[in-house]
Amino acid sequence: MKLLLLCLGLTLVCAHEGGHHEVVTSNFDMSKLSGEWYTVMLASDEKKRIEENGNLRIYVEYMQELANSSLFFKYHTKENGECVQFTITGHPTERNGLYSIIYDGFNLFNIVEAVYSEYLVFYDVNFKNDKETRFMEFFGRKPDLSPTIKKRFEEIGLQLGIPKENIVDVTNGDRCLHNRDSDGAQASSAA
Repeated sequence: MKLLLLCLGLTLVCAHEGGHHEVVTSNFDMSKLSGEWYTVMLASDEKKRIEENGNLRIYVEYMQELANSSLFFKYHTKENGECVQFTITGHPTERNGLYSIIYDGFNLFNIVEAVYSEYLVFYDVNFKNDKETRFMEFFGRKPDLSPTIKKRFEEIGLQLGIPKENIVDVTNGDRCLHNRDSDGAQASSAA
């Protein structure tokens, strides 16, 4: 059932034919996805998990493909009012393009769509305490993206069964989570 839900989401999104010639929806070149990113929007079928202080309210700083084809991520989140950094590694599964990760439960995720120089969309199914939560992350190469590109994320969310009211734009939120110093580390933990 878990993989069926994920496959259904993939099928719906891959069936979409975008008009933008740089849009990639499969066979991703991970070397082009590696590097610095910013969380622009989050979406979930359980909105409270992505709202302020939600356990899936996480902000990416960068991702890197590792030699073993795993994906390494550096994130930030708020704990007790302070910005904290954490890292996680997604491991490839037997299914091409599908990764597993341990974060607040067990997760299966895949990349849905990307324009390497602009944005990246992840679809994740989180399994925790016998409950499944669908979760999406929208990364940008810049701290914010155009309304047209944000609309595209909303469309993908709707295709995957996540209602528009469960999509959160985090670009106007707590900016301490996007502050970084020159070597890529967080510059300040003050809100």
